Amino acid sequence: MENEQLKIFDENRTQLGVATREEVHRIGYWHEAFHCWFVSEEKGTNYIYLQLRSDTKKDYPSLLDITAAGHLLANETAVDGVREIKEEVGIDVSFDELIPLGLINYCVIKENFIDKELASVFLYKSNKTFDDFTLQKEEVAGVVKVLFDDFAELWLGERKTVKIKGFKINKDGNKNLINENVGRDKFVPHQIVFYKTVIQKIKEKINVK
Repeated sequence: MENEQLKIFDENRTQLGVATREEVHRIGYWHEAFHCWFVSEEKGTNYIYLQLRSDTKKDYPSLLDITAAGHLLANETAVDGVREIKEEVGIDVSFDELIPLGLINYCVIKENFIDKELASVFLYKSNKTFDDFTLQKEEVAGVVKVLFDDFAELWLGERKTVKIKGFKINKDGNKNLINENVGRDKFVPHQIVFYKTVIQKIKEKINVK
């Protein structure tokens, strides 16, 4: 995986060439990614779905993240990124079913790791249940949902915790239910401005004020 070839860009989104995934994160090149957030309306209430990253992941293990996301390889476009949904959470979605939220860039820097993504971000209005998800165990340990309004308030600084409900697959392959309150520390540390931007764009698409 570290030898995957990715297109690299400067801060003006001008392509500079191609580099390996390892080089991209070590040197800090801008690169392309695909993000898809699932939302559902259940009895008039909006929920947002999150994946629980595997505890064996090199980056951000055991943290809550975008429903499905991944890097776009050098020969791929955002249309190809839809494969991430099937690979990670086992849901068949066509690109035409996705609602584009735009190209959002963000940067996360920690020791020996610089992640500068140009993310093509999409929304999927889902009617799936937890039973419909089949997880790629190397990548995803579970799926949870949270009230969208609560999720928004968490990242707008209006509440400290949110209640998540869902499931996690344990080492024996069995499904354990999740029903707990979590704070920001349980989420992948994307920039707060990134979360706020995504929330605003989702609100516009689901007609939430």
